[in-house]
Amino acid sequence: MNDDTGPTDEVRLEREGHLARVTIDRPKVLNAVDQKTLRRLQDIWDELETDDDVRLVILTGAGERSFCVGADMSAEDGDGPDGLRYWAEERAGGFGGLSLRDTLDVPVIARVNGYALGGGFEMMLGADLVVAADHAQFALPEPRVGRLPADGGMPLLPRRIPRVFAMEMLLTGRRISAEEALRFGLVNRVVPMSDLDDAVDELAQQVLACAPLSVKAIKQLVQRTGHLTPQEAQGIRLPTVLAAFDSEDGQEGPRAFREKRVPVWKGR
Repeated sequence: MNDDTGPTDEVRLEREGHLARVTIDRPKVLNAVDQKTLRRLQDIWDELETDDDVRLVILTGAGERSFCVGADMSAEDGDGPDGLRYWAEERAGGFGGLSLRDTLDVPVIARVNGYALGGGFEMMLGADLVVAADHAQFALPEPRVGRLPADGGMPLLPRRIPRVFAMEMLLTGRRISAEEALRFGLVNRVVPMSDLDDAVDELAQQVLACAPLSVKAIKQLVQRTGHLTPQEAQGIRLPTVLAAFDSEDGQEGPRAFREKRVPVWKGR
């Protein structure tokens, strides 16, 4: 494993071949995000956007209690993620640099190992796939403390689940369980904590078994055509879509199928 930990060890970026792992490592504050952590997360996503060798990202929090509980309210000094100065600034990509990011073409799996609250829930909404431990809980509790889920929660949640359930969560700050999140379609799988890593790794290997240019093109098309009708989206010819068809991997896939072997993807 290559460790690319940056200027703060409270967010770790580690690479394993074509897989990158991003871990918020602040378990004493349930992996809450302060200004320094936020800047590091934004830098990491910027870096991964331009790294063609990375084909999948797993995002999680340290420990077994919390994925991320959002803004670190214990650090309120006007500059932290719940201070007014923070909200007056434009933040690329939404909470944690991820919740509203539409320029990251590689898939992100959220490994939810506990509380996903506030901005942590918003980051989870910004992921493509979600595997949750069965003790995980989810909520947007901002109105209970005089704040707003303004980094993606308000526009994203009603687009993901039925409006009445979204509005209940938004207007009351109510927590839901992992099983409720599964019923709502907010997570892909719910497993015991002891099985979480195996479940995440299994899903990761399924993604990595696919042609990376195809996966990249699929995510980009989905991200950038959500406002269009299916017919309009079908007619979009994004460069990544054309590149996937006209690539070495585009030839390798059918060839491997005919030869009854596992394809060897080159990412080009």
